[in-house]
Amino acid sequence: MATGKEKAAAKAAAAQDRGRALAGRLAEVRDDLGRAEGPSKRPAALPETRYARSSNLSIAYQVVGTGPDVVFVPGSLSHVELGWETPPSATQYRRLSSFSRMITFDKRGTGLSDRTAELPTLEERMDDVRAVMDAAQCEKAAVVGISEGGPMAILFAATFPERVTALVLWCTFARVAWAPDYPDGIDAQEAERFCDQIEEIWGHGRVWPLISIHDAPDDEATRRNLARFERNAATPAMAAAANRFGLRLDARHALGAISAPTLVVHRSGDPLISVAHGRYLAEHIRGARLSEFPGEFHFSGRGKDEDVLDEIEEFLTGTRPEPQIDRVLKTILFTDIVGSTDRLVRMGDRRWHELLDTHHSIVRRELERFRGQEVKTIGDGFLATFDGPARAIHCAREITDRVGAIGLEVRAGLHSGECETRADDLAGVAVHIGARVGGLAGAGEVLVTSTVRDLVAGSGIEFNDRGRHELKGIPGEWQLLAVAA
Repeated sequence: MATGKEKAAAKAAAAQDRGRALAGRLAEVRDDLGRAEGPSKRPAALPETRYARSSNLSIAYQVVGTGPDVVFVPGSLSHVELGWETPPSATQYRRLSSFSRMITFDKRGTGLSDRTAELPTLEERMDDVRAVMDAAQCEKAAVVGISEGGPMAILFAATFPERVTALVLWCTFARVAWAPDYPDGIDAQEAERFCDQIEEIWGHGRVWPLISIHDAPDDEATRRNLARFERNAATPAMAAAANRFGLRLDARHALGAISAPTLVVHRSGDPLISVAHGRYLAEHIRGARLSEFPGEFHFSGRGKDEDVLDEIEEFLTGTRPEPQIDRVLKTILFTDIVGSTDRLVRMGDRRWHELLDTHHSIVRRELERFRGQEVKTIGDGFLATFDGPARAIHCAREITDRVGAIGLEVRAGLHSGECETRADDLAGVAVHIGARVGGLAGAGEVLVTSTVRDLVAGSGIEFNDRGRHELKGIPGEWQLLAVAA
């Protein structure tokens, strides 16, 4: 019969066996993951997040696409997973991974990387770039640094020239704070107060449009999406600290040591990082090329960064992508709020924008319900498309009714025709016809061309004739009809 000591020893041995078995299974998983490293075969819509070790921290990173290696260094805050759903990174990720093996990551303290109690040094953050490249089995790459990620990219290119094939500096700086020898910088005390305010309001979707996407749509759905991104990208304290970090950076000493071919791209009207910072970079990096683009935003919340991305792709690959123009048959819907200026004057900015947010939410909900595709907002109206004219009519009718219930009058115009799709925009004569028809509609009215009426024959939808009209800039006369209530 076993003694107490023997039983205890047996239990200890069994526990060790279970531990070894578990460790063995984890080792197999580790080996499988190791064999899976290298060029990612996963589509950009389903990227996989991995972790690299930098000092004693885990740095979240992704490898997406095929082609020449490009390391994308984000700005002050990021989230490698939600970034695919949130501007501006959604546009940047998709485009860069379309022509390269894009390697991107969350800096320490942000996103899915380890949180830190104190601000790191620039050298520590720069070392994260090296750790991620090593983990992704990347010997050398083009480095694209944006905004606050620019100084990291600058220092890395100067410190490890053998690992950098090219450098792209996008709306960024070597130093952002004012100094006697840097008069184009911003006042540090004022910037510190701004960072204090970031901590107070972070997590509500209000900060990101101020520090990144100045042209973002101002509606409730957009704010909810941005609020989710803010909360996941950083805590309020870390969000403020990450922006304070940018105020303390000065990478000017490294500019003269950069030997890689360099492209500097900047918006001429950037309200956050003045174009003077980009010009300084181009003047102090040997052989650097400066490309200035119009736009009064840091990055775009509406997908308007394609012009810069075209320039970057040509610089890194030698070829500029041909504009993708497809001709498709669509039913085009234009909506517009009647008398919006008078309402704004009577209500004041705050109440009007609250009502406008409700309007936008209603329109987007009905577009989703009837399978419409929002193309863009135009003033206080919408341009959307449908693959069926009957659904477009029903959607327009619901929008006018539901918006009317909140005290607004909307008019809508519809036309079906062949359109040119260019990236995320729409062009062609059919679009102009739809816009002219919408402009002739009365309050609460859905006005269509005879083309739309003919396409829904037999659907039971009834119309009232509104006569023949000349449409500005469009040849001939056009018969217009109002959808019966």
